[in-house]
Amino acid sequence: MTPKQLLKLIKQGEGINIEFKQKFSEYKKIAKEIIAFANTRGGYLIFGITDKGKIYGVQSEKSIAELIKETLSNYCEPVPKFKLNYVELFNKEIVVLQVKESENKPHRIQDFKNKLDLNNAQVFIRVKDKSVLASKEMIKLMQAGTQKLKLKNYSIGKNEKFVFEYLKENDFITSKQLTKFVNISSRRASRTLINLVRANLLSIHTKENGENYFTEL
Repeated sequence: MTPKQLLKLIKQGEGINIEFKQKFSEYKKIAKEIIAFANTRGGYLIFGITDKGKIYGVQSEKSIAELIKETLSNYCEPVPKFKLNYVELFNKEIVVLQVKESENKPHRIQDFKNKLDLNNAQVFIRVKDKSVLASKEMIKLMQAGTQKLKLKNYSIGKNEKFVFEYLKENDFITSKQLTKFVNISSRRASRTLINLVRANLLSIHTKENGENYFTEL
């Protein structure tokens, strides 16, 4: 990465694929950002830049790099693909961690379990300029995408028809709304909406608080 390329990223400011860190904080906090990028569109975690975009610099490139590598190895499961860049800006050293969007989603905070636990796994995604916990719906969609699972014998039933009728009058629907209006379990409502997304009939969106809502394509 060239200084010019880095300055362009800094000028963009924090967003869905850019996060500034003045310094390395806690392992889990850094792992959270890394995981969110890997589970979303990939991105850049830039060390030595303040939240306001001021070039602060790091004291030691080597120590920051070692902390990053330790975070990746010990706190991210599985470890996402990444690249480290070292750039000098105005006589200050900046470390840029580039995280690739993963083909092996979902990534989570290391919990030393052989299998992902939907109820307890800390899976993060990127929403605007924040890294937020992913919902069970989002995790299931990531799993289906990674495993290339196909819907078998899928057909539109009464619950699905209600969703489309509801969306004729409303901008979006949530699993809670579907549960309430159709009087079905939250699990069934969630599964109905997930399958509609997998069938490319709905889009899923995430609010900054981590809640999901669904819209027509």
